[in-house]
Amino acid sequence: MSDLHVDDLDAEDAKLVTLARGAAGRVQRTTGAAVRDGIGRTYASAAVELPSLRLTALQAAVAQAYAAGSDKLEAVVVFGAESDEEGLKAAREITADVLAYTVNRKEVNRLA
Repeated sequence: MSDLHVDDLDAEDAKLVTLARGAAGRVQRTTGAAVRDGIGRTYASAAVELPSLRLTALQAAVAQAYAAGSDKLEAVVVFGAESDEEGLKAAREITADVLAYTVNRKEVNRLA
């Protein structure tokens, strides 16, 4: 069980929660993700599930950031899932100590 609530996050991390939730909602998915890069730009995505391409929500958001030239990630949020190991692995390939959270409803868990 988490000791954190969305309201406990700073404004920039709470914004990532909103973006991740919105990304999921736009395409009627239960899971979304958002990342903030080293200069404050944000990227959000839901999972991609095509016959020829499958990405978790976090993998897709990390790919957007990387493709835009981000060489550092400050924080990542996965909304609606307990974890996203493949997405977290991708984020940590860019920044090993990136701050990572999962959010279910308003409960926040920090990923190790």
